[in-house]
This record gives sequence, C-alpha cells and structure tokens, in this order.
Amino acid sequence: MANAQVRTLPRSRKLLVVDDRESNLVAMEALLGDGDWQVHTVSSGEAALQALLELDIELVLLDVQMPGMDGFEVARLMRGNPQTRFTPIIFVSANTHTRDAVLQGYATGAVDFILKPFDPQVLKHKINTLLNLEHNRRNLQLLTQQLDSAQAFNASVLNNAAEGILVVGEDGMISFANPAIADMLHSSVEALQGTPLLSHLGVPRISARWRDTEMYQAWRSGSTYRVHEAQLRMATGGMLPVTLSCSPLPRQQRSMVVIALDMSDVRNLHAQLEAQAITDSLTGLLNRRGFHQALESALSRVDRNGKRMAILYIDLDGFKRINDSLGHEAGDAILCKVARLLETCMRSYDVLARMGGDEFTALLDSLDHPEDAARVAEKLIELISVRHSVDGTEVTLGASIGIASFPGCGERVEDLLRAADMAMYEAKRAGRQQYRFFSAEMNSRAHARLILEENLRSATDRGDFRLVYQPQVYLGNGALRGFEALLRWDRKGEEIMPCDFIPLLEETRLINRVGQWVLSEGIATCRDWHSIFGDELIFSLNVSPVQFASEGLLDSLGRLLDLHGLKPAQLELEVTEGTLMQDLKHSCSKLDSLRRLGVKVAIDDFGTGYSSLAYLRHFEIDTLKIDRLFITNMLDSPRDAAVVSTIIELGRNLGLEVIAEGVETLGQRNWLIEHGCQIMQGFLVSPSLDAEQACAFPKQVDWQRLGQT
Repeated sequence: MANAQVRTLPRSRKLLVVDDRESNLVAMEALLGDGDWQVHTVSSGEAALQALLELDIELVLLDVQMPGMDGFEVARLMRGNPQTRFTPIIFVSANTHTRDAVLQGYATGAVDFILKPFDPQVLKHKINTLLNLEHNRRNLQLLTQQLDSAQAFNASVLNNAAEGILVVGEDGMISFANPAIADMLHSSVEALQGTPLLSHLGVPRISARWRDTEMYQAWRSGSTYRVHEAQLRMATGGMLPVTLSCSPLPRQQRSMVVIALDMSDVRNLHAQLEAQAITDSLTGLLNRRGFHQALESALSRVDRNGKRMAILYIDLDGFKRINDSLGHEAGDAILCKVARLLETCMRSYDVLARMGGDEFTALLDSLDHPEDAARVAEKLIELISVRHSVDGTEVTLGASIGIASFPGCGERVEDLLRAADMAMYEAKRAGRQQYRFFSAEMNSRAHARLILEENLRSATDRGDFRLVYQPQVYLGNGALRGFEALLRWDRKGEEIMPCDFIPLLEETRLINRVGQWVLSEGIATCRDWHSIFGDELIFSLNVSPVQFASEGLLDSLGRLLDLHGLKPAQLELEVTEGTLMQDLKHSCSKLDSLRRLGVKVAIDDFGTGYSSLAYLRHFEIDTLKIDRLFITNMLDSPRDAAVVSTIIELGRNLGLEVIAEGVETLGQRNWLIEHGCQIMQGFLVSPSLDAEQACAFPKQVDWQRLGQT
C-alpha cells in the first residue's frame, strides 16, 4: 500500500506590495518590515505579475489606481492564472472610496479592501491572519493531492496483485474482491461481493456459524489466522488449493482482509519433485531413495505365513572398462539397455532400481522358496553376459549378483541391503559372472573389516603411522641414489600389511590426510638428512590415485618445499600406471605442472598395469620402476627376462632412469648390469630401515665385500 506519511509545505510568509508611488512603497516597507514575514515591493502591475511567477508569494497588498495596468486588472489576471488563482489580495486605496469601487474589488477576487489612512496594527493583524490561512490552504491542497495519489496507488495494487484479496465484514460477508481472486475462482468481482465467505470455503469444512469459527474469533482478538492446506470452491465446480491468511483491518472498519495464495502450481511442482527424488534420471528406474521407500513399504506389509522376500544386488562386470574406453555417453547407453533387460525378468509387482554407477537392485516379493531368487539371478546373468553393440562397437558385459533373503538375512532395510551387498562382493571375489547367497561367514569378514576401518580412523586421528626407508643404489658403483619412504602402521604391536590398510584408506577418503602427512614428513626428513647425505639425495614418496587427482596437490607441494627449503629435484613422486591412465588429459596436465615445479615423477610397478606405449612418450616422467615380480623370475623365465630387458631398453631410448625393485641376489644384480639397468633397490642391499638405521646407511655400497658375505 502507499506510504501514509504526510508531507507539508514549508512556510514562506512572503507578501508583495504593489504601488506606483515610490514614497508609498518606502512607507509600507518601513511599516511592515518588523513583522514575521518578508516584504517585496514593485511599482507596476506588470512587475507584480512577474514577481508572482518568480517568487512564492502568499499575500498581495495591491494599489487600485496605477498607470498602465490598474489594480483591478492585476487581480483579474491573477485569478485567471492557476498558479496565483487563490493567492489572497488586499486592495489598498486612498482615493477610490466609492461603493462601486469596493464591490468591483471584491468581484475581482480581493479578500479585503482597506482605505487609507488605516490603523497599522489592524493591517498587520489582517496580514498575519491571511498568511496563516493561505499556508493552511496550501497544505490542505497538498494533502488532498497526496490522498488522491494514495487512493489511486492502493487501487492499482489491489487490482494488479497476483494474490487473491477479499475484505470480509464482521458478519462474514464479502464486501470487496480483487480481480485476481475472481480469476482464481473462475468468477467475477460482482458475483463474489455480498456473498458469505464460508460458502466459498471447501477445506477446512466448517459447519459452525460464522461467529463461532476460529477465523472470526481470531479477528475479535486482533490476531492473524492462517490456513496452509485450504481449498476454495471454484464457480466451475472444482476445488482450488490455496493458503489463506486472515488479518484484522483497523478496528473502526470492522472487517478483515483475507489473502489467498494459489498453491496449485506449487502442489504440482512438489509432486514432480517427489517423483524425481525417487527416480533415476538416466534409466527411469527407482533410485536409491525410491528403493529404500519401496523396501520399507514391503517390509511393513510382508506376508509372514510362509512367503519369502529376496533382495538382489547386481553389479556389472567390465562396465568401467567400457565407460573409460568408449566414453560416458556409451556407458549411459549400456546402463539404459541393461535396465530394459532387467525389466524383462521382473514380475509386475517386483521392484527394480539403479542404486548408482553400475549397481542395480531388485526386490522379489512373495517367493515360495529361496531357489526362486536364484533362478531369477541366473536369468539376469544370462541376459547381461552377452555381447552388446554400442555405436557400432561390440562390447562384452557380465554381472555379479548378491542375494539376501527375508527374514533370514535381517528384518530391516539396512540389514538386508548390507547383506546383499556383501554377497555381491563375494560373487566378484569368486570369479565374477555368478551369484552368491549371503552367509554368516561373510558377515564375520565384514565385521572384521569394519573393526579394521574404525581402528584405521583412530590411527589417522592419533597419527599412529610411521615411515620406513629402503635405499636405492646405482648398480655400477654402488653409490647411494636415495631412499623410498614406505608407509607402515603398527596396531597394538602387530604390523598391518599395506595391502590391507591402504585400500581402506582410499575407500574411506582418509588417504588425503595420511598422504598429506607422508609428504610433509618425507620432505622434512630429507631436509634434516642434508648434513648426512648432502643435497643430491633423492627421496621417493608414493602418491595414491586419489591424492594425485586432487586439485590441491601442487599447491601443497609448493608450500612444503618452501617451508623446509628443499630443492624440488630431490623429491620424486611415485604413481602407478593405473593412476595415470584413469584420466589421460588430466594426468598429462598434472605431470607437466610437476615438471615445471621441478619435482621428479616415477611410474611404480611398471609392466603390471595397462598403459599404452603410445601414451608413455607423452608423459612428463623421469623414472620407470620395474615390478619385483619380473625381477624375481627373470633368471628362470625367458618371458620375464624379455619384459625386463624391454623396459630397460625403453627407458634408455626415452632418456629415463630405470630402477629394478626387489633385487635379492648378486646373480640378479649382475644380469641387470649386463643389460644396462642403472639403479636397484631390494634386500640384496637392505630391507626397509627406520630413520636411525637409514641415517647410518653408507653413501656407497662395497659390491666386492657384499659378494663375500
């Protein structure tokens, strides 16, 4: 509504004296100069009209007889101008005493006619009174304009408001309706006015008299009454969902204003959002949330007289390879195709969902025997494990399925899903493309893994990890190249193997915290050993796939190198082939940034992964590390020897250092020297050492003495 603040005009209190005689003007100015007003004087009718246009004059003392334009003509012209139409005029005359002259003066708009000589005090009193009246008239005129403007604005707001607005009297009858409420109810303003409000209210249903309703009682108490789930009857017979707000108007109006907000679009949108919230946007199946709701509903009404229920947890074998090689669009096409295949095996009352990624679930209801679920699982595996065509490319999929039955595997949603999930992973461990029922043994293994995970979280919080250091030496002269720092965890005196806890660190996303600690501890240690080994010592630190992919790796490395004053070339990060091949574009960019930072990069366990030599030449790397598996068997296996020899030759052609891991015998060392390998690490020289033992390691290994021991 319009702002109700009242604005008034400032008081100018200016009066104009018009006389053709200069002496009269001087006399009047002297006479009136001590009053609470400003006196302006002019000597002609023309000058008077000009002054009236330029100055905010509130009163005119006008001489009647003037040459050229007399006072009557000035008054007539003033009354003809909208700006000066109501400005008060007092005629002052010494010669014009006739009755006709006085009447003519009043006829032209004068408010008074004073004959000279006059009493100055009477004149001043009249001037003061007329100035006050003129000021009040102007304020009244302004207030009238403001009121008209406010009324027009309020009418515009009411008529153009999107919300429906009603004014209801204390008798419950509608006295005002705006166009919006009429449109909402498919009616007209005229048809609504004069009708009872309750006749239009469908929900809540009110059978009481108007004066007994909560709406009326709220109005009587001066409070606002709201109904969020209301419905109004439309003239066409339907119901319109609305939110109602009923507020009292000022008491003298004895009415309330009812505002109705059309909620039909909101309700429709809410229904759409609810459907989207439980539906997988890609396949059109239920999503995780929708499946949870369906399973909860099934459990609440399950028939316990011999019938069973089963949960199938389905994971696609080989999907990641297809997604990575053909792209996400091809992967999405495969998921949609699998969803349609799964639907062909389901009964009309079974429930199918995509839980995320390449995982699906199925709820089989009203089963007579557990074997019924197994038959469905076999059929699903058979349907999925065939060659599929995607954009002209033939690909092969498989499926691993875990089965959990009700009530044997639990009676809660979480228990059943966890059991089916564990059974699915058991099917994967058993060789994939098969199904497994959940068993107590699986639960025991899962429980042990859960305990290990909790201990791992506690160890991360307490900082229970440590680093050990395995030397790397040059094969030719035995000179120390550096150390590889390896992460260790001792739990209550028992050393947990890295292959057991590092995958858990990655799954629980704790690897970032632990990896950051490894970087900080390794760089600080390398700097601390500067006085022992010099500033050419190289420290190799392993970086997990999660840590390598993180955006903050480069910034973190830069800060740590600056903090500890370590030469970047002394730090070597070890990453696996699989890490680099996960996202080739990102890997190339990250390796290029590390090269600009001055940090070395090594590919760990080279030869065991799946990198392509075509991509290897584009990677900004410094070192290849031959996996210990090839070194162990190369003297007895021509195939392994050929792999090692090829990697050494590859490194030489690409200008890379090659490190052989797991060297344990002099025979292996001699073979490596013969084939041009540069660096080794392994038990032949030393196992992993703690910090104190590593500091005592010689700067050069005596190969001759080592051969005699």
